[in-house]
Amino acid sequence: MTGGGVSSTTSLSNQRPESARFPVALALRVTQFTHRYAQTTALHDITIAVPAGTLLALVGESGSGKTTLLRAFNRTIEPQAGCVFVDERDVTTVDPVALRRSIGYVPQSGGLLPHWNVGRNVALVPTLTQHADPARAARSALELCGLSPTTFYDRYPHELSGGQRQRVAIARALAAQQGAVLLDESFSALDAISRSEVLDAFASIRAELGFTAVLVTHDLGEAVRLADAIAVMRAGRIEQTGTFHDLVEHAASPYVAALVDRARASARLLAEA
Repeated sequence: MTGGGVSSTTSLSNQRPESARFPVALALRVTQFTHRYAQTTALHDITIAVPAGTLLALVGESGSGKTTLLRAFNRTIEPQAGCVFVDERDVTTVDPVALRRSIGYVPQSGGLLPHWNVGRNVALVPTLTQHADPARAARSALELCGLSPTTFYDRYPHELSGGQRQRVAIARALAAQQGAVLLDESFSALDAISRSEVLDAFASIRAELGFTAVLVTHDLGEAVRLADAIAVMRAGRIEQTGTFHDLVEHAASPYVAALVDRARASARLLAEA
């Protein structure tokens, strides 16, 4: 672990052979993290860890601080107080560009470049990191996400369905064998059928590769479906972290209990429909 007082930056590498199929999962951690926007405290004294190979879901209403916390892990949000660690390295001692290339990111819209074809979009990070064969890395990632390179490599984003675009975005986030992936409401814009299919595909991919992930979502059902642990956030604080069973049986606050009750009521309505 690099000491917090070290001012020099280091590159971030997963230290695996280029031919390796599986990424080395990265452990993520924040300690006493605080961030403010002008007079508004977006995050207040947050401490949480994401063990390597697990998925943490950040659940809460709009403005609870979910996305701000997510962006702390790849240093697009700088700590104003506290520390962020990736593989026990203080991110302020790591080159920020190398850090972001080592962590996949899937935004809500997918974030694909519309004037690039699918293959070039997916090959972006392998190209930037001087992978020996970015096109091959892109094809492998597309296959992993259930998209035939023969069919999809030369298509453009506007020629894809919403579910296909999100699969391409996931492929791009994994094409350089990133050890962690950040997902910011990545499935919320999809229709119900596409969303279910993409959720199943993502769960299968993560089960195979074992990378670490952090998911921002307002949907507790989505969190239950994908996550190893759930952190319920409210007004820049973490109300409770645990499994869904923990939240149900040992709710730490009335807010957590109400969130669980609403999710269970919605599930019952769907089951009875």
